[in-house]
Amino acid sequence: MTEVRNIINGCLNGDRSSQELLYRRNVARMYGVCLQYAGNEEEANDILQEGFIKIFENLPSYRFEGSFEGWMRRIMVNTALEKYREKHNLYRVDDIDKLNEIEAEIEVGEYTGLEAEDLLNMIQALPPQYKIVFNLFAIEGYSHKEIGKMLGISPSTSKSNLSRARDILKRKVLRFTGIRRVING
Repeated sequence: MTEVRNIINGCLNGDRSSQELLYRRNVARMYGVCLQYAGNEEEANDILQEGFIKIFENLPSYRFEGSFEGWMRRIMVNTALEKYREKHNLYRVDDIDKLNEIEAEIEVGEYTGLEAEDLLNMIQALPPQYKIVFNLFAIEGYSHKEIGKMLGISPSTSKSNLSRARDILKRKVLRFTGIRRVING
């Protein structure tokens, strides 16, 4: 923590090498966070750049309480949410035909084993309103009440979107692995 504190203090004093060090040490992890919320790599890079600008702007407000990485991650997630709100209307989708369209896009293949990257790709391919709620709940650990406040939706809509995301993922995993069975809701 002392090394992190020294780097942060260097950044606060305008030391360019400390700023570069802070960026280089954290860019890969923060890019991973951005990819979880972005629609593609270009969007992830935009979120990353904007997020680091906010990190450096808000560095004076960091109080050295808790994890610095967690503090940066929260800024990246909030930046991703802001970008998301600019592009999409968050709404609850109850249209079963839309769910069936999503399922029709999934190809059934021979079982080759499910890797972490495969699962991440499946999450990335979720419809935007499901992906964002899934990431905030399952990956970031926010409650439905917190998600509702962040996204301007009700907690019940958050729960519904999470349920739909899990159902889509379950179906994708079963198809990916070649397992053929009926999923009961």
